[in-house]
Amino acid sequence: MNQRDVFLKEFRGATIGSISDQSSLEELFQNEVLRPILKLQNDLFVASFINHLTKNKIDFSTYSIEKKMAMIENAIQKDIKFRNALKGIIIGLFTNNEYAQYIKNSSSLNKRMMSMLIERLKSQVQLF
Repeated sequence: MNQRDVFLKEFRGATIGSISDQSSLEELFQNEVLRPILKLQNDLFVASFINHLTKNKIDFSTYSIEKKMAMIENAIQKDIKFRNALKGIIIGLFTNNEYAQYIKNSSSLNKRMMSMLIERLKSQVQLF
């Protein structure tokens, strides 16, 4: 393992969530890699979403809670450019081996990443 990989693993912190013998490879990847990265990058995700709102001239403060939740989901699912930027924030903290795992099953892992990120932003809707 090279220095970058060692640094990234130490920097991200420990596994978040439970892992058992029955855990699928995707579940292992989610708990060992994705959750720690999402936690680490949380402030950047919030800042990115605020920037997205500003850039698109969206007055989020006037929306109802339901509309805010739908807006978060739509922004991530429908705005491909924004979605790709968020994926880059996550993928940039993968080790070489994790990236190799990711590209084998990127479609499924992208769905997991985005749904986890949507839930993370929804749980912090008061910050927007």
